[in-house]
Formats: sequence, structure tokens, C-alpha cells
Amino acid sequence: MSQPTERNRLDGEASPYLQQHADNPVNWQPWGDEAFERAREHDVPVFVSIGYSSCHWCHVMAEESFEDESVASVVNESFVPIKVDREERPDVDSTFMTVCQLVTGGGGWPLSAWCTPEGKPFYVGTYFPPEPRQNHPGFRGLCERIADSWSDPEQREEMKRRADQWAESARDELESVPTPDAGNPDGEGDASPSGEDLLDTAAAAALRGYDEEYGGFGSGGAKFPMPGRIDLLMRAYAGRGRDALLSAATGTLDGMARGGMYDQIGGGFHRYAVDREWTVPHFEKMLYDNAELPMAYLDGYRLSGDPAYARVASESLAFLDRELRHDDGAFFSTLDARSRPPESRRGEDESESAEDEDVEGAFYVWTPEEVDAVLDEPAASLAKERYGIRSGGNFERGTTVPTIAASIEELAAERDLSSDGVREILTEARTTLFDARESRPRPARDEKVLASWNGRAISAFARAGNALGEPHADIAREALDFCRERLHDPDAETGALARRWLDGDVRGPGYLDDYAFLARGALDVYAATGDPEPLGFALELAEDLVDEFYDADDGTIYFTRDLDSEGAAKGGESAGDADTGPLIARPQEFTDRSTPSSLGVAAETLALLDGFRTDGEFREIARRVVRTHADRVRGSPLEHASLVRAADVVETGGIEVTIAADEVPAEWRETLGERYLPGALVAPRPATEDGLDEWLDRLDMTEAPPIWADRDATDGEATAYVCEGFTCSPPRTELDAALEWLETREPSK
Repeated sequence: MSQPTERNRLDGEASPYLQQHADNPVNWQPWGDEAFERAREHDVPVFVSIGYSSCHWCHVMAEESFEDESVASVVNESFVPIKVDREERPDVDSTFMTVCQLVTGGGGWPLSAWCTPEGKPFYVGTYFPPEPRQNHPGFRGLCERIADSWSDPEQREEMKRRADQWAESARDELESVPTPDAGNPDGEGDASPSGEDLLDTAAAAALRGYDEEYGGFGSGGAKFPMPGRIDLLMRAYAGRGRDALLSAATGTLDGMARGGMYDQIGGGFHRYAVDREWTVPHFEKMLYDNAELPMAYLDGYRLSGDPAYARVASESLAFLDRELRHDDGAFFSTLDARSRPPESRRGEDESESAEDEDVEGAFYVWTPEEVDAVLDEPAASLAKERYGIRSGGNFERGTTVPTIAASIEELAAERDLSSDGVREILTEARTTLFDARESRPRPARDEKVLASWNGRAISAFARAGNALGEPHADIAREALDFCRERLHDPDAETGALARRWLDGDVRGPGYLDDYAFLARGALDVYAATGDPEPLGFALELAEDLVDEFYDADDGTIYFTRDLDSEGAAKGGESAGDADTGPLIARPQEFTDRSTPSSLGVAAETLALLDGFRTDGEFREIARRVVRTHADRVRGSPLEHASLVRAADVVETGGIEVTIAADEVPAEWRETLGERYLPGALVAPRPATEDGLDEWLDRLDMTEAPPIWADRDATDGEATAYVCEGFTCSPPRTELDAALEWLETREPSK
């Protein structure tokens, strides 16, 4: 029998993850209609393997199985094998991951699925070892058994029935929209959830799961950064003043910042910690973590006044600027977890090929001897004690992941030195260690520019502008301009925003997270700079979002465009000439995971942007979405942090700070950077009506929107108008006086 696929076709793909597998003996095909047509022609199942370039266990499974000729022979003869970069095709990943979680109760990457030629999975799992191990079947044997079962007509029918059932379950989960309440068709009354009640309930649930000893949530196994939960705790504290809420938020920030999940030498966060104490991370560094977490740390600084949180935020953003930034402004996606060991650690393995093998964490870990080689005393001893670098280490091969193992005060007391003296020595030592580390072989970098992840990074830099300095806002603007110039085509019939740019190659069209996150980033750049052009782009993206993803009949915003009768996204060829392939569901993204829920961010962003329109359409759509999913969010508000925030903005209108001034005073920007104003929308406008008319012309607006209308500067001085709960302060020429109104006003009933 001829093989269904003649060769590995990934050599024509730009994705770094797919390129990693382009030399495999497995005849990988990219996801698309052609691969599934090949499966139908040869009457064989499809094997789908989903991962991403910095995924540790993806590398392991590749080395153990996909690079093995004998395993490849089985796969090539019996299946059409397809490789998927989850970062480029989140729609494919979402549907298969949903099936995996429904069937197995868990998920992760690599995600492995065997499915019918119609794209419906009938067997799913994650990592499979080459041979049976600890209740996990061996990959080769599993492939052989699945191929044998497919060849048996009776077993094949059972596999197809299972595939139909699983596909239907996935559709039920991902496309779930409740039937509108016949007695409440307009969504009035109790159907819309109370944002305040949801916030309190979610914060209480976060508090119950808080690890009081080490910070974070959960007391066993891996610890993941959950910035959405930290944000809910801080918002609830600001509203209720319960010290336990702030303690849980800052305790989590402290735990992450002290541990090995934070890069103590170079700044920035690794993906997650494998242990409760935050000591040993999975070492990949993701753009989205280093966008979300600085925003949480800056809010921690604003609430607590602790400058250590501002330092962590600043160092993390500096890492992005230094190591994940394109020369023209946008941000790359990831740094790999693995790299070749430095010279000092080579030759430790008896294998002759060990020197050429990439090792997890090799770039980031240290031995005492490596510290001694670059630092003199007393800096060497202080650095080793400060970062816990000791013989035997806390990681593999006797190495140490640096953590904060001793405080400045402890080190000073032990040596009868001043704290300032120890701090100065350690500051210089850290710089020296960083410089020495720079000479090591570097982890590989995935240089995809994703619209969605760039949107979050743009928000992070923009929101840091007032708190940490103006260059951060400039960086945000440059990244936004890059995305607008290279990923956005306003003349495209469908899919004006592409998902990915990679060395000039554009792939799309974009998904909901691309539109929602980039629109929010553009809105944040406008707030930080006072330039109306980013605002115009945010409004344009929001209009496209509504046109392409909002379903008025269902009252929800889907993650993908509508599907045609064949399961392909309508208009899918417009941006980047993408081949959508068969999809078994049109997903919605309800919950916050490693990134915020795109559904929640979309609803919140629409509600905020509604102030810049005169028709109320955006707020009405946001209200419909919140009402549609009210029961889901009420049932588990902690898992729906972004939708909780959207519900709060829809219900209360949020905090609005309109500033009428030709230029926002520097001291006002400093105040806005240091004051905790959760979810506040800062809306600069020109001081005079003539200046505002010019803006309206530039934005193609026929009249001033509510957030700007009748809000001129008073007597030529910068003037602030502060609103909350659809009630506004009198105009104030002192920002502090306007913000005081928030603290003294009677809350609306």
C-alpha cells in the first residue's frame, strides 16, 4: 500500500515550531484541507500533533518518537500526520484541547489526537512515551493498535460513533449559548449579573485557595501565575478594605518575585513553577506572561506603595525590550526553555554528543564555581548566599536556579556591614553575573509577531508610561504602529487584521483575541500619549470585531468567524491566504487561562470605547454578552475574571478621567501613574472646542462623543472631569481634587 503522504511538507512553513519538525522522518503536513483530502483518498485516520516552539515536552516527544525512523514508518504508513502551531491556530487548539479535557479530565502540550478524515477526534492525549511507562501507552504501540482497529470495519464504526459523540460534546461546550429568557427578552432586571457581587464572590474564592505559606493558589504541585486572580483580589480590597484580600495579592506577588520563576539575574518571568515554593520553573519565557505580570505588579505598587513591585515590573518590561523586541518595535513570541550548556558545564556527561544537546534551563542556572569565576570576594559569597547558589544545587546536574534565599538585612547582619553597602555590592555583582551569562549559548527565539500577544504587551508598556517613565509609552506606540502597518489591511474584504507576521510573511485572518487585545492596547496608547490616532485605530478594530465575531441572535462574541456548511471559517482566505481546514466547532473563549478571556476583554473594551460613540451600540453589545453568560459567570466567577471585569464596567460605567488640556501636565501623569484606579479610562482631549473640532475631523466624527462633549478647559488651565457610576465630578483644575471626589461621593444605588 502506498503511503498517504509522500514527504514532510513543513519545509514550506514559516512557523518556527513547524520548522523544528521539518527534518523529521514523519511526513508531517500543515493543517489544511489538502491534508484531510489526502486522508479521505487513502481512507486512513489523521494524527494531529499540536504544540509550540518553546514547549519542553514537545521537544521530548519529538526526540523520542518523531525523530525515530521506525516510529515514523508506522505513522507514515497508517495516518496522515499533521503538525499544528497552537500559537498560529488557536482555533484548532481550542477545539482539540476541549475534547481532551472533556474525555481525560486534563490537557497540555504536546496535544495528540487521532481523528477521522472529517477532522473529528476519536482518541486523544498529551505526551506519550516511546514505550509503555506508568500507565501511559507507548506511542508506537498505540499507533499500531489504532491502525489495526481502523482496518476492522466493526471497530471503525465504533471509532466513528465515538468521534461524532466527542465532536458534539465539544460543540456543546464551546458554542454554548443559553436560550433567552422569554419573560425577560430585553435583559432588564435580575438577568444581568452584578459586577460588585461577582467581584466579591470571585475574590472570596481566590482567598480560599490562597497558599498562605508560599503565596499563589493551591498547595500542591505546579504553581501558575494567575494575574487575573491577583487583579480581582486587589479590586475587591480597594472596594472593601479587607486586609486579607491585599495580603493574598501581595503574598502572591512576593512569592513569584522571590522564587526561581522570576529571572533574578536578568528580569522577566518564566512560564510557571513546577513546585509549590516557586523554586524551579519551566524555563520558557513567554511574551504574554511578561506583559500580564508587570501590570499586576504595577497595581501592587500603586496599592501598597512598595517600590519592589515597581522594580519587578520595570525589570520585566526591560527584558521584553532587550530580548523580545524587533528592531522596528513589535514583540516576538517566546524564548525556548532549552539551550546548549556553557563551556563550564560541558564534558560532565560521558556521552560524546552531550556537548551538542540542548538542556533545559542551561542559560539561567549557576554553580558556585561559575559565580567564583566572575566575582571576587566578598561579592562572590554575598551573591551565592543571596541567590541560594550552593554545591549540589536545587536543580538538575548540581546546578542552582537563583532565588532570593537571604535578605539584604540578614546578609548585612552576618557580616557586620551596612544594608546599603551590601545592596551596592549585590547590585554590581548582579550586573557582572548578567554580563557573564550573556556569553553563554542563548535559547532559541520564536520570532513570530502575534497581534494578540502584542496587544497585551502594548497595554503593559502604555500603562507603565505614567508610573515608570515616558519611554515606556513610546515603546508601546512603536509596537502599535508596527502591528498597524504590517498586520492590518483596512481594504481586505474579510479579516482586515492578520494574526501573525514573521520576517515579512503574514498569516491570518486574525481571531477575536487579536482584535480585542490590540484594540485595548491601542486604547491604552491613546490614554498614555493623548494622541487621537491610536484611539481611531481602536475604534476601527472594535467595529471590525463586531462585524466579524458578534452574533446578535446568540448574544455572544465568538472566537472565530462564522463557519460554513463544511466547517471552514467564512472569508478565511482574505488575510494571509490562510487555509482554515475543517473545524468541528465555533468556539467561545469564556475563561481566563494563560491569557485573559478574549470574550471578556472584547466586552470590556467595547463598553469603554462606547464613550467615544454617540449611538450606544458598543455598550449594548457588551451588556448583551454579559447577560448571555450571566449564569455561567455567576456559577464560577473566579474562572471568568475578565468577564467579571466586563460586567462591572457594564453595570457601573467604570471610572472615567477626562482631561481637557493642550498637554497633560507632567505632575498629573505622575499622579495617574501612582494612584490605584482599577480599570479607569483616561481620556485626554484638546483644551478648546476649536481643538476638539480638529480631532473630530481627524477621527471622522460628526459630533463630540459623551466623554468629551462640553468638557472644555477652565480659564485655559488643564481641567479634569472624573466620573464613576454614571455620575461626574465638577470640573477641577487640580487633579488631586477631582480624584478626591471618588473617595467622598455617595455610591449610586
